[in-house]
Amino acid sequence: MQSTTPVMSFDEYARCDATALAELVRNGEVSPAELLETAIARAEAVNPALNAIVTPLYDKGRQMAADLPQAPDSGSPFYGVPFLLKDLELQWAGTPTKSGCVGYQQYVATEDSEAIKRLKRAGLVFFGKTNTPEFGLTPYTESKLYGPAHNPWKLTHSPGGSSGGSAVAVAAGIVPAATASDGGGSIRIPASCCGLFGLKPSRARVTLGTRFGEVWGGAVASHAVTRTVRDSAALLDAVAGPLPGDPYGISAPERPFAQEVGREPGRLRVAFSTQTLIESQPVHPECVNAVQETARLLERLGHTVEEVPLPYEKTILTQAFFTMVLGETGAVLRELSEYLGRPVSRGDVELNTWAQARLAAGFSATDFAYQKRRWNVLSRSMGQLHETYDVFLTPTLPRPPIAIGDFQNTVTEQRMLKLADSVGALKYLKGSKVVDDIAEKSLGYISFTATTNMTGQPSMSVPLHWSADGLPIGVMFAARLGDEATLFRLAGQLEQAEPWFNKRPPEPAK
Repeated sequence: MQSTTPVMSFDEYARCDATALAELVRNGEVSPAELLETAIARAEAVNPALNAIVTPLYDKGRQMAADLPQAPDSGSPFYGVPFLLKDLELQWAGTPTKSGCVGYQQYVATEDSEAIKRLKRAGLVFFGKTNTPEFGLTPYTESKLYGPAHNPWKLTHSPGGSSGGSAVAVAAGIVPAATASDGGGSIRIPASCCGLFGLKPSRARVTLGTRFGEVWGGAVASHAVTRTVRDSAALLDAVAGPLPGDPYGISAPERPFAQEVGREPGRLRVAFSTQTLIESQPVHPECVNAVQETARLLERLGHTVEEVPLPYEKTILTQAFFTMVLGETGAVLRELSEYLGRPVSRGDVELNTWAQARLAAGFSATDFAYQKRRWNVLSRSMGQLHETYDVFLTPTLPRPPIAIGDFQNTVTEQRMLKLADSVGALKYLKGSKVVDDIAEKSLGYISFTATTNMTGQPSMSVPLHWSADGLPIGVMFAARLGDEATLFRLAGQLEQAEPWFNKRPPEPAK
């Protein structure tokens, strides 16, 4: 379709969150088509430097905008607002879903996921897919297929992952919000790295249907990264709710989440910890300081704050969580084989993905089931903590955003994996130092975030701090299973006390 010249400047556009943009459309001050052209113009200006959008779908977006009803109804809170989709899990009929994988380069979705249907009903206008690592397996976004996404706060640094492209697009002002999913921190990690608000909903709050029931043993939750708390709450209202056949259930909220933002949270009992979990990745002093400063802010706001030890230990990640990830990687490659109609070859996926799937073959069904049962130990420990405390505060990440390439295999690691693969020995590397070292790089980075994926609790990263060299550092809160309401009330209070909306990254060099 033919593009039109934007009538809204980028500065005007960037001063609005999604809720405000929808209000402008409802008032007749701007049309959905005009908003979309502003978003596309911004994407064209900055995406070459950022690599946030990997599948531009501008004409489909223009058609979506043209096909919107003549006027928004009460079920379209984001009528006409430009929006981007993470290129993983959620299916948009007629568009590619490559999942960061060479093997899926030709895959085109044949139906909409339920969440996509609900986002369409909310009035959002999709116009592209965002960068993600292969199958969302890493907490950084540097796939071989797409190349790295660049953090707009510092282009040499990672935006995190796996929802890295979505976070970059929102932080850079291409869109006010974009979809994200979280199996070990993949909403909260890029939110922390890019100075955004990111909430992982409770297990079962947002259906993963129809293509999926549970993903990663119930660890994966789907939602968004946003610049404001109210956008996150209203988006969750738009997509929340079950679908027949979902494997889990959860009680409906007392009221819409959008109504929680701005409500007084009351005097909360807050536990916090900055304790290191993985010795090889101690918590960075700036991340410790971010939590301590937040604890003092909470006290000034009237909450009761107390430091506690971490209620879990290292093997919850290095054994219980890692075993699940290996098994799920093997399952993903089996699905890829079914799609391709042949066995997956080494060239279809990245070396580490291939190695993880082969390594999974060294574990038995008993190993997998036993480690999955250990998730209950973590859930009971967190449940006991929440008998005393309303929320649990930790760093989102144990260190500020990493430089691009920091977590890539070393030359020695790469050589050893290739050698082991060449002689069919990858599955025998279980417990080897090379596997432990590669695993601990990623697992140490997600040592705080992954726990709530295992328990199913809601958890949010809030952008309250920036490092000495100008990189965002989020702090993370977890609440009881099903209690997103407390998190939204607290987040709204923090957003008022320490506003972050007007903190914007520098313009990328042309």
